[in-house]
Amino acid sequence: MSMSFERYMLDMVQPMRDDLTRLGIQELRTPEEVEAKLPKAAGTALVVINSVCGCAAGQCRPGVADALHHDVLPDHLFTVFAGQDKEATAKAREYFLPYPPSSPSIALLKDGELVHFIERHQIENRSAGDIAADLTAAFDRHCR
Repeated sequence: MSMSFERYMLDMVQPMRDDLTRLGIQELRTPEEVEAKLPKAAGTALVVINSVCGCAAGQCRPGVADALHHDVLPDHLFTVFAGQDKEATAKAREYFLPYPPSSPSIALLKDGELVHFIERHQIENRSAGDIAADLTAAFDRHCR
């Protein structure tokens, strides 16, 4: 039985998508979805650039999950998947300038403006707890 590469990849990454969507984070899969949500997200918006790499699995997604137990949270929760939803990810990254493309990464926007950004190099050598602490401090600073 033959399976297309695209179907195989969709099946492989679904659990990685589910790690975030089960938390109530909305996936943005197309550039049009990004454009419909990010510029119109009044208040604060968390955007997680998801990835298949080990630091996404071991630190980023668990850190985000821990941070979402905090008493102060962003108004909106979004994710795009680098390497899978390439056009949506490229569109989302336009909001994260001047930072270069980085995945995984985590952005916090306030009224469409970037106020906090965690790049891959700030994820890969830290624990999920460190990332959660970084995010909750940003939530306290920008989401009240």
